[in-house]
Amino acid sequence: MQSPGPHNRFCYVPVGIIHSPWKMTAGMPIQPTGAKDIRGTVEMFEDYAEGLRDIDGFSRVILIYPFHMASSTYQLITTPFLDPTPRGVFATRAPKRPNAIGLSCVRLIGREGRVLTVGDVDILDGTPLLDIKPYVPAFDSYPDASCGWLEEVCGNAASVRADDRFGT
Repeated sequence: MQSPGPHNRFCYVPVGIIHSPWKMTAGMPIQPTGAKDIRGTVEMFEDYAEGLRDIDGFSRVILIYPFHMASSTYQLITTPFLDPTPRGVFATRAPKRPNAIGLSCVRLIGREGRVLTVGDVDILDGTPLLDIKPYVPAFDSYPDASCGWLEEVCGNAASVRADDRFGT
């Protein structure tokens, strides 16, 4: 089966912007576990602010965003941050992907109007926000799930920092 043609492409409009202390990709955490207690904000654009209604009761939210500073080229085999072994891109969370979409499950600390204060932020400052979804442990947590090659190295995500290998 071949890839779909250009008539099957999608266009997304940002609903907000993510602010964090991370001004460049090199040196930033590679996962939220490596950004423990690092705070940031999510500023919703006015047209979408009403959609934040009822979000206050959640302790975590999933932010969906483009890896807007990643190179627009990708390779199907990539070397991830946590392992020197080249892996299939779909078996990694590397940002250089056919559709450079990221997600982070962050702590929701508070809300003031259309601005959310979030914790455990591993996202580059100025990243456009595509969507927010509530994290629901009954739906999103599978403690007995296996995680392939990451089983041996995922504990290192809290201390490994990004370099510029996936940048523009």
